[in-house]
Amino acid sequence: MSKTTKLNPKQLKLWANIVSIAIPIVVAILFTVRLPNVEPLSFLPPIYATINGLTAVILISALIAIKNRKIFLHESLIKIAICFSIVFLLMYVAYHMTSDPTPYGGEGTSQLIYYFILISHILLSIIVIPLVLHSYIRAYLGDYKAHKKIVKYAYPVWLYVATTGVIVYCMIYPYYT
Repeated sequence: MSKTTKLNPKQLKLWANIVSIAIPIVVAILFTVRLPNVEPLSFLPPIYATINGLTAVILISALIAIKNRKIFLHESLIKIAICFSIVFLLMYVAYHMTSDPTPYGGEGTSQLIYYFILISHILLSIIVIPLVLHSYIRAYLGDYKAHKKIVKYAYPVWLYVATTGVIVYCMIYPYYT
């Protein structure tokens, strides 16, 4: 869609709100679903962990691009990061719909660290959805002042979620069956 045929800002914000609410609800519902007679997709965790890592690298690259006033590169990298996040989410849900959860086997301090990182990762992954969508909408609409205000929060949360996704995978990796 060209910049001259922008969608209605109110409609975009409404859709961002709907999507921000729907995604966590749908994911939570899908986590209760086990697909019968389907081979577990046990090959997916290293792939989606890699996608999380690539998302983090892309986000850092997008920050560098915008700091160097390479707006088109920044915009392209953010679009790639959004696509990677969507692919991650689809793979993550598919894995959990076909596989039993893997319990963390560590004890003591490592267990506390693991659950702190996991819980903060999950909670912030919910919060990051509206932050990313609304910051993207503001940039799309050319409201760069509002975009910058939202990105001040969206960027570190998104980077944290992408990075801790890799950390969680690395910590639980020894316990996959």
